[in-house]
Amino acid sequence: MKKRILTLIVAITTIFSAQAQLFPSVDVGLKAGANFTSLRSNGNYFDSSTKAGFLAGAWARVGVLGLHLQPEVYYSMKNTTVTAEGQSQELRFSTIDVPVLLGTKIGLGPVGARIQAGPIFSFIFDKDNFNRPNASQSTNFRDNFAAIAFGAGVDISKLSLDLRYEHGLGDLNRGAGDRQRLNLWTLALGFNLL
Repeated sequence: MKKRILTLIVAITTIFSAQAQLFPSVDVGLKAGANFTSLRSNGNYFDSSTKAGFLAGAWARVGVLGLHLQPEVYYSMKNTTVTAEGQSQELRFSTIDVPVLLGTKIGLGPVGARIQAGPIFSFIFDKDNFNRPNASQSTNFRDNFAAIAFGAGVDISKLSLDLRYEHGLGDLNRGAGDRQRLNLWTLALGFNLL
């Protein structure tokens, strides 16, 4: 008898979970968090240490059939320390980041775990502290760049927590002889407004 009741509960839970993923859902929210940025060079022209920055912005999530599309837009301050020829300097700049992530959510009711991946397009608008890593390199940095992001998240009622890794896809410095790419981790707390 206990096995039948347990089987019935599992079956009902599975049916409701599957039906919840079939219907379209829309969520909109705000998010803020920290990022940890490093600049990588394949030519050994400099070393980069990871430093913390921050991000703040908005997100939306449209889901159907167990998948969701999550576009976002947020302001991000990125920091790193670059060491070249025995001298260190801080590299700090601001971007507007636009991720477009595809993912899925596993869970029931207000609690669930998500996995996501997709491109991120970043537009640099404040290069006041965007200095060259060493005197022998050009300062011809791009105004925009792209990355690919992979991450996981947890939703508990209206709160969400996301951890992502962003791997730079393009060369950040047009004039350098080596390839320079930004890589970063982000940890953000979000609030669903709907």
